[in-house]
Amino acid sequence: METTRKESLFFSYFKITAVVALYWTVSITLVFVNKTLLGGSSMGDKDAPLFVTWFQCIVTTAACLFFAYTTKLFPSIINFPEVGNIEIPKAKKILPLTCVFVGMISMNNLSLKYMGVAFYFVGRSLTTIFNVIFTYMILGQKTSMSAILCCGVIIGGFWLGVDQENLAGSLSPLGIIFGLLSGAFVSLNAIYTKMVLPTVDSSIWMLCYYNNFMAIFLFLPLIAITGEIPAVLSIINEGSLKYWGLMTVGGLFGFAMGYVAGLQIQVTSPLTHNVSGTAKACAQTVIATWWYSEMKALLWWASNWVVLGGSLAYTYVKQREMRAVHSTAKPQQSDLSQKNEEELKC
Repeated sequence: METTRKESLFFSYFKITAVVALYWTVSITLVFVNKTLLGGSSMGDKDAPLFVTWFQCIVTTAACLFFAYTTKLFPSIINFPEVGNIEIPKAKKILPLTCVFVGMISMNNLSLKYMGVAFYFVGRSLTTIFNVIFTYMILGQKTSMSAILCCGVIIGGFWLGVDQENLAGSLSPLGIIFGLLSGAFVSLNAIYTKMVLPTVDSSIWMLCYYNNFMAIFLFLPLIAITGEIPAVLSIINEGSLKYWGLMTVGGLFGFAMGYVAGLQIQVTSPLTHNVSGTAKACAQTVIATWWYSEMKALLWWASNWVVLGGSLAYTYVKQREMRAVHSTAKPQQSDLSQKNEEELKC
C-alpha cells in the first residue's frame, strides 16, 4: 500500500515537472523565434513586424480548424471544440476584445523587435501595475496597500533596469514605449477575456479562434497604414524556405502557448503558474545573455532580481487575499444554508 502511494506521488511529481518543462520550452522558444524574425537579421532590410504577427494569426486559425476537424475523425483521442462558423452576434460581442488582442500581440512583437531578449522581462514588467490600474478603472476593484507596495518594488526594479540599459548604451526608447504599451494591452486583454468568455461558453479555444480569425482582417489596414506593403512584397518574392519555416514555427508555438499555459494551470494552480512564468522569464534572461554573448553590469542583474522579487511578492499577497475572501465566504454560505434549512423545517 505504501509502495503504491509512493509510486503515485512519483508519477504526480513527474507529470508536474514535465508540464512545467514543456511550458518553459515552448514559451522561451517562441520568444527566440520571434526575435529572430523581428530582429531584422533574417531578411535584411525587409522589415515587416505586423506582417509577421498577421501571418502567425493565420497559422493559429488554421491550427484551430485542423484540430477541430481531427476531433471529428478521432473523438476518443482529441477533444477540440467545433469551430469554423462565425456567428455574427458573438463576433460583435468579442470584437472589442479582438481589438485589444491585436494591440497586445502587435506591441509584444514590436517591443521584442526594439529591445533585447535579455531585457524583455524587465521592459515588460509593468504589466502588473497596469493590471492594478485597469482593474480599478474598469471593474471598480481596489488593491490592498500590501499589493501596492509590491508594485512599488516592481517600478523601482524597472527604473533601475532602464537606467542600466541607458548607461550601457543599449537602451531603445521605442523598445521602452512598446514595452509599456505591451504591458497595458496584456492587462486589458486579461480583463476583457474574463468579461467575454461567457459569450463562447467559457471555451478558451473557441475564443482563440474568433480572436485570431477576426484579427486577420483587422491587421490588413494596419499593415497598409504603417507602410509595410513594399517589404511584404519583397518577402513574398525573396523569402527563403528557412524564413517561411520560422514564420510557421512561430505561429504553431504561439498556438501551443494557449494549450501549455492552460495545462500548467490544470496540473498545478494559478499561483504556481504565475510563479513559473516569472521564474521562466528570469531563466530566459540568463539564456539570452549567454546566447547573444552579452556582458551585463551587477546593477543590471540587480534590477532583474528586484522585479522578480516584487512580482513574486505581489503574487503571494494576492493569493493570500483570495484565500481570506474564500475562507470568509464559506462560513457565510454555511450560515445561509443552515438558515434555509431551519426555514424549511418551520
